[in-house]
Amino acid sequence: MSDTLNRSLRRTLGFTVLYLVATYAGRLTVMDATNLSMIWPAAGILAVWFTTQRRSPWRWVDGAALAVVTMAVNLATGASARAAVVFVVANLVQGVVFARLFDQWLPDLWTPCGRTMTRLSELWRFIAAAAASTVAGAGLGTLGMWLINGHFSYESTLVWLARNTVSVLLIGIGARRIAWIWQSRRSRTGPGIWSALGPARRIEYITLVAVSLLVYGMIFGLANGLPLAFVAISLTIWAGLRMRTTFVVLHDVAFGALAILFTLHGTGPFAEIAANPMRALVAQLFVGMVAVVGLALALSRDEREALVEQLRESERAAVEQARTMTTIIDSMAEGLGVVDEDGRLRVRNPAATRLLGVTSDDDMMRENRFYGLFHPDGTPLAEDDYVYRQIFTGRYREPMDLLIRNAAVPDGRIVQVTGSEVAASADGRRQAVIVFHDVTADRRHRDELTSFAGVVAHDLLNPLTTIEGWSEALADDLGGAQGDSVARIQRAATRMRSLINGLLAYTTARDASLSPTAVDLDEIVRDIATGRLDNAAGMSAPMPRFDIDDLAVVDADPVLTRQLLENLIGNAIKYTAPGVVPRIAVSCEPTGDGFVRVAVDDNGIGIPAGQHDAIFQNFHRAHTGQGYAGTGLGLAICKRIVERHGGTISVAGNDRGGSRMTFTLPLLGRRA
Repeated sequence: MSDTLNRSLRRTLGFTVLYLVATYAGRLTVMDATNLSMIWPAAGILAVWFTTQRRSPWRWVDGAALAVVTMAVNLATGASARAAVVFVVANLVQGVVFARLFDQWLPDLWTPCGRTMTRLSELWRFIAAAAASTVAGAGLGTLGMWLINGHFSYESTLVWLARNTVSVLLIGIGARRIAWIWQSRRSRTGPGIWSALGPARRIEYITLVAVSLLVYGMIFGLANGLPLAFVAISLTIWAGLRMRTTFVVLHDVAFGALAILFTLHGTGPFAEIAANPMRALVAQLFVGMVAVVGLALALSRDEREALVEQLRESERAAVEQARTMTTIIDSMAEGLGVVDEDGRLRVRNPAATRLLGVTSDDDMMRENRFYGLFHPDGTPLAEDDYVYRQIFTGRYREPMDLLIRNAAVPDGRIVQVTGSEVAASADGRRQAVIVFHDVTADRRHRDELTSFAGVVAHDLLNPLTTIEGWSEALADDLGGAQGDSVARIQRAATRMRSLINGLLAYTTARDASLSPTAVDLDEIVRDIATGRLDNAAGMSAPMPRFDIDDLAVVDADPVLTRQLLENLIGNAIKYTAPGVVPRIAVSCEPTGDGFVRVAVDDNGIGIPAGQHDAIFQNFHRAHTGQGYAGTGLGLAICKRIVERHGGTISVAGNDRGGSRMTFTLPLLGRRA
């Protein structure tokens, strides 16, 4: 806090000295007994002072210093005490109003690390703040002087408005520009501003300064009586169009002050005006016009150059992005094409040509026989079934497999085609992006596995049929004796037949879409529990205890749902400590978003800390080295089944010391 106070007081002292000098200089230009000064640089110093200190907690010190300086200088230069008080009030009001308006309209322009003025709109806001604050100060000042002298002069009011506004404009913008240059120079590592200019530009700067000195000297120093001040505007236009904005500000300040000094000395076209107020008003308006014209041109040029640079940067970024995207698309192994609604190929990568084998010369989609497109079963693809046409007609639902067979691909190639609509082209035509991937080897491998699974399943059904037949004969022979054991054999055979049929159906359709239907979880879980009890009895193992709530009916694939529950309940029984009777509880509750949450609780050995996510990965085993057999695929399969139904699965501990497996499935009727 003390450091902040010291910095604030040092700034107050510095501005007080500057304001004292500026006030004294302004009082030296008093033109008559009305105490009206031709120039008032103190207004510009005041604007910089109160703006810099506007967020200081000790602003009252600045106000007190301003009042003391204003009173002292005015009294020392012949003003009455009442007039000095009026000037104190007017200056305080002007400084406070300007600081408030500046903080609202240009909040980031005058901060310790703020930027300089760069946009034309900021110049207009700055001028508006300067004019509004000057109106407030001049209104109080002229009203006070009228009360003191009993005389109101609109000419004096206009002079007050003009000179203070011009002073705030020139000194305010110039001071901020110099401060910004100083801050930039401290952080700049390259050459200075002058060093960065080329020889031709340096000559132009020097020439402009020399010509300005000559012209202003001739207009205001030699050619008395000739209205040639307008000629000086051409120099301002030259500077504003060609020179840096900082130079334009300094040029306006320097030669505006030169015009005022010549006028005070009694030379130049403005000195010929007899009335003091009108002479001061015209001189101030000339300086203000020069400043506004120069700054407006310079800032407009800066803004235009910044926009041009942004456009160039955007163009470079767009070209670089396009080059990168082209490289990526061309290097893709998948074929990619963008087709519009007229069938024109807007984009096509090399992989597309390679996979199709043929391509049109005019970038138009051809008829089916040109490409040789068929469904996987060999039937020709109708042209209305092209993926891009399905997309535009709203019939596209999911990826489709196509067989390509033409002169370039005589053996045939199977591709999986996907697509989606993208943004319309520049001419308003709808577009679709089509991606096709070579799945020939994958589909052939799948067919081989399907065939193998069919053979295995078929071969397993033969001995199973034998077991079922002999179990029936055994039941007939034994009659009531050992009937419970025979019944267990028959139930096991029935479950095995169901399992084989389910696995065979799943194997042949595992890459197709799901076949959801009404699945009663209660029925499946109780059937699985019965099977586990029979298995435990047959192996003389501890009989599991099941606590099964009333479970919901879900909209799911029955084969996959049974496999999911078989895995989870089987794990709950298997991963139980030796000598402990397995206790499994199955419950469910709706989630409120069309799903049901099913929980399978056990009293097993639990999941080691840090492995609650890893157990759902392929081949991960949480209890290696503890004598529990397994491949590490069971829970990975469970996760895949749940996710295919749009649900989630997770594991956590429970109050029995075991695990709670939780998964979600869609409730029946959710899609409706």
